[in-house]
This record gives sequence, C-alpha cells and structure tokens, in this order.
Amino acid sequence: MYFSYDDDYYMQKAIDLAKKGMGYTMANPLVGCVIVKDDKIIGEGYHEKFGKSHAEVNAINDAKSRGEDLEGATLYVNLEPCSHYGKTPPCANRIVEEKIKRVVIGTEDPFEKVAGRGVKILRDAGIEVEEYVMEDECLNLNERFFAYIENKRPFVVLKSAMSLDGKIATKTGESKWITSEMSRNLSHELRGKLDAIMVGINTVIADDPSLNVRHGNFRHDPIRVVVDSKLRIPLDRKILSEELPSFTIIATTKNYDEEKFETLSSKENVKIIVAEEKDGQVDLKDLLEKLMEFNISSILLEGGGILNASMLKENLVDKFYLFLAPKIIGSDGRSAIASMDIKSLKDAVEIEITKVEKLSGDILITGRI
Repeated sequence: MYFSYDDDYYMQKAIDLAKKGMGYTMANPLVGCVIVKDDKIIGEGYHEKFGKSHAEVNAINDAKSRGEDLEGATLYVNLEPCSHYGKTPPCANRIVEEKIKRVVIGTEDPFEKVAGRGVKILRDAGIEVEEYVMEDECLNLNERFFAYIENKRPFVVLKSAMSLDGKIATKTGESKWITSEMSRNLSHELRGKLDAIMVGINTVIADDPSLNVRHGNFRHDPIRVVVDSKLRIPLDRKILSEELPSFTIIATTKNYDEEKFETLSSKENVKIIVAEEKDGQVDLKDLLEKLMEFNISSILLEGGGILNASMLKENLVDKFYLFLAPKIIGSDGRSAIASMDIKSLKDAVEIEITKVEKLSGDILITGRI
C-alpha cells in the first residue's frame, strides 16, 4: 500500500507527541495524535497520564480551543482509537461525532476490547481509514504495551553495567563506578521511561540504593520493587524513606518475619505482596502477575547476579540494555548473571542484538530474547 510523504510526516509528529507520555501511562499505551486540515495542523495531543483523557480527545479539544472547525479534517494517530468505555469514553465515537473525514492509523490495538472494533466504528460511519502507516516505528514505540497484552505480564528490561568480562563489582563488592557518567545518566533515563524498577534484597542490603531518577530527560520516578522472600530488609534503607516519590513494593512469601511485616505494613509508602513460593523463594511468575494489579506494565530489572539469573531461567526477560566498560575485573568479581546451570550450548539464552553504541568509552548493547 502506498502512503504519501504527508502521511509519514504527520505520523512522525504523532509518534513524537506520544513519547512525551513515557513513564506516566502505566498499563496504557503511548499515543499521540495530530489533526490536519487544509495542509495545516489544527490540533495536537497525547495521552499524558494513566486514567486521563486519550490522545485523540486532547487533540480534538486543542483544535476547539484554537477555534478550528474539525469537519472534513484528517486525524493521525499511532494506535487504533479505542472503542470501549474504560476510564474514559471511546475515542472512535468522538471522532465520528466531530465529522472528521479521514483517519490515518499506525498500528491496530491488540487489546481484546478494541482489536479492530475502533476501525469498524469509523468505517461504518463512512470515514476513510488508512492503516499501518509507519507501522514498524509505531510497533517499536509501544513494544512494552504489545508484550504486556500478549504475555499477560509486565514487559521486563534487564539493565546491567559491567566490565568487559561481565562483572558488576569486585570481590569486595565495590561497584562505583564501573561505567562512565554518560552511561549512568542514560541508565537513569531508562528508569524514568518505565513503570517500575526491580532489585533483589541482596542489592538493597549491600548498596542501600534510592532507586529514583536523578538524571536525564524523563524525570518520572518509577515504583520500586524489592524481591525479599523472608523480609530481611533493614528498616533504615533509603527505599523505605517517606521523602522519596512514588512507593515501594516488597515481594515476600508466607515465610516472612511477622514482626517486620507489621512494621512495614504500617508505612504509607510501602506495599507488601505475599507471592507464591518456589524452591523457598518468591515465585517470580506469580509476582509479575500480581504486579499487574498495580497497573505496572513495564519493569527495569536492575538485579544482582542471582535475581538476573532467576528471571532469565524463568523466561521473564524481554529486552536487554548491557553497558560494557573497558575494564577487566577477573573471575573473583561478582557476575552480572549468576549460575544458570547450563551444561550445553544449545540451552544458552540467545539474544538478538538490535543496536550497538559507543558511550564516552563504554559500549551499550541493546538486544531482545
């Protein structure tokens, strides 16, 4: 199918608008919308926050606030307009009401309550609909949303900063700083783009991290998730501070310390998930399912070697950001991935490398399972 230069141009505008919602849309997709009439943009909008108005409605309201007439206009949106009542009314019906003539869509919405129904509403109303404009770019934009819908669990991104020989710390635990300042800033930007950040209890005990966002263009602070099977977390850890934005989820099992449980439960900024148990530890698949109850659709995994290995063994990692510093630490350093008990190469985890970049001396490898 042929699409005009103008269609690509305005769809790119919609994609750029959608990116402004990164970190704030939670279980909802990133969506941007541009309305064009007589070769002029008359309205723009994006989905700004979970539970708030969708991109199409914001763009329509923007056009009306400018005093523009929407009848006969073309609307560009990177994802199929919704067709159901959720936290907001259906966008497809609103588009019909405004007598918009043409709608250009990047990708179909995989959510079962939409999935083609939005397009049908538009076409049944006599609106001209063009689909799959800049489809690859629109799919990449919402990769976490599509995976969330398909896998019925949050999209998990494993991020690790390591030496060339795969070590995240020396044998004494020293890890600051293996990678460059540029790499660290980009790591914080990744935090700001995703809904939650997950670590294991050993990381909390050893490093006492804040797990907030202090650098980068995306300053949204994610929900903090700590995997702590027996509630070993010391009460003086930074992530329990009420001064931090957002809140902390502690995932434990029925074998938790009861006194610690009562103390933590009394904190306003702490939520506790009692997950199923597997081999004496938190069942990670059950945990990810339970995290969906908090509308968490994406997680940045910043675990130590044990948690990283456990997530990989359970096939719960979707994407990788591996920051490699030009350093060699040696076999007695702490590994980014602990033992996975792989005896044959055919059982090794295979990664499709999608991008390799140089960052101030470091190398950033982006990949997918």
